[in-house]
Amino acid sequence: MATGCNTDLLNQLPKDRYVEETFWSSPEKADAGLSACYSILRNDGIYGGKGSNNATALWEETASPNAYNYSNSMSYNAIASGLQESNSGGVISSRWADAYGGIGRCNTFLVKVDDVPEMNDAVKDRMKGEAFFLRAFYYFLLQNYYGDVPLILDPPDALTQSDLPRTERAQVVAQILKDLDSAELKLPYKYTAATDKGRATKGAAMALRAKLLLYEASPLFAGTNDAQKWKAAADAAKELMNASGQTGYGLFPDYRQLFMIANENNKEVIFDVQYMFPNQGSSFDLICRQYGTNQPLLGLAQAYLMDDGLPADESPRYDPDHPYLNRDPRLYGTMTFPGDMYMGEVVTNTRFAITGFGMKKFSIYDREKPPSDKASLVNGQSETNFIVLRYGDILLMYAEAQNEFGGPTSDVYDALDTLRGRVGMPKITRDKTQAELRTIIRHERRIELAGEGQYYNDIRRWKTAEVELNGDVYKYSGDRLETRKFNPARDYWWPIPLAERDLNPALEQNDFY
Repeated sequence: MATGCNTDLLNQLPKDRYVEETFWSSPEKADAGLSACYSILRNDGIYGGKGSNNATALWEETASPNAYNYSNSMSYNAIASGLQESNSGGVISSRWADAYGGIGRCNTFLVKVDDVPEMNDAVKDRMKGEAFFLRAFYYFLLQNYYGDVPLILDPPDALTQSDLPRTERAQVVAQILKDLDSAELKLPYKYTAATDKGRATKGAAMALRAKLLLYEASPLFAGTNDAQKWKAAADAAKELMNASGQTGYGLFPDYRQLFMIANENNKEVIFDVQYMFPNQGSSFDLICRQYGTNQPLLGLAQAYLMDDGLPADESPRYDPDHPYLNRDPRLYGTMTFPGDMYMGEVVTNTRFAITGFGMKKFSIYDREKPPSDKASLVNGQSETNFIVLRYGDILLMYAEAQNEFGGPTSDVYDALDTLRGRVGMPKITRDKTQAELRTIIRHERRIELAGEGQYYNDIRRWKTAEVELNGDVYKYSGDRLETRKFNPARDYWWPIPLAERDLNPALEQNDFY
């Protein structure tokens, strides 16, 4: 019996699942491996969609003075109120885990794809570019919220990676820029096949570079004003603007329709997260229509100028009995308010019971009554893509960086007027100081990008969160909703999640957590 035993019977690979040793065996498997790198974007800790009723992309807005999350979904209201701790869970723990999950997949892909047989070299090179972009993106998120984070460039290995200390943020940023260099060299400006929608492009890498450099020049990250950092950010944004002939990027003519399913993948979209029911839907419509865990606050509604370009208290167009008439049209493309029409009915004071305002952006629901088969979309049935990088933001990035570097030049005014012109807002009078134009640019970012989860990071990088997130927030009636607090010595950075430090004591905690 001993001599007749076949020892191979004791070394069988499982046949009910994929394993590392046999997975990377065909171009189709390589494509699946790359898709896994993208799929992390829909995890709860990044933009959401996979979890029950999860809409992380929309809840990010509620960490800012623009919106309110009454159920503290993913711990966003704790962050907005300055109550986050290392054991808060929610997005603080999920973003760390999911970003590193994405990084691990990208690292594995970059190593294993070279071993895939019968694969076109040009396709393989392009796919590597996509993985470099995604790894850069996941590291961009990590260093932006947590500061110093372990820099890992090899496939997951518990023996060598379980006790790594935090790497200085500057070194992580350098690696992000290196990965974006690789991505730009390998990626095309655009794809022709319909099946390639949603893939990273050279333009996406250029846009992420511009955003990273803009953040690096901002007060939170730069410390002191550095003209050359602002110039680098302006140059990066301008390079993408100048490449519009190759990329095809530009402003979509209708602000509200930019965010509707019928116009997905339009010329303004540089990079987005793709959703499709029933395979990979989100819950964006359910959150906006029913749960209202991203309801706008009074401060945001009042921030919209009148359509003559003046504040409400200076404009003859303001009617105190109808305070939201004759406003910047971007208000109507972003949110709804008492007295407005929504889903074919007049909005009552209790339709959006928490603040009185409802968010429309990234939802199919608007003034008109929806078709009966779309009237009550629920968990996982939404298909609207979430736009991560768009051309309108590039114009704002350029205007901000160029104003900080060179003051109010004609190029700065042109970028702002182009964006405002889309919705018919008047041009900015060309007599502003640098400081006055800075205020205008920051206001434009708040209004143009409202509901897109950008304002929280803007007030962090400007180091104005200690003002804007300290104080009361209000519902439509002017009644106080809650009092928020922000500790500038602590709250500009998120804590390292307690569970991660339990696993790896080498991870030092951020100050005052």
